[in-house]
Amino acid sequence: MLRVPANVTVLQLPAYSPELNPAENLWHYLKSHYWSNKSYADYDSLEAAAMSAWRTAVLNPELMKTVCSDKALKRATSN
Repeated sequence: MLRVPANVTVLQLPAYSPELNPAENLWHYLKSHYWSNKSYADYDSLEAAAMSAWRTAVLNPELMKTVCSDKALKRATSN
């Protein structure tokens, strides 16, 4: 049985609900701002670009708040 601390709220989400997953917004942001319309010479180049974009995004708290906020998620948690 999963023990949930008192300060954590568990949301029961449908089995497949990407619109309620804030991380999906982050992936969309990274793809559209860093990875779209680019080609990479090899896997190492792709990996370096992915890690650089990831670091840039996650080290910017304001960007993370903006990108990962979602109206649908806010509606789901406000009930």
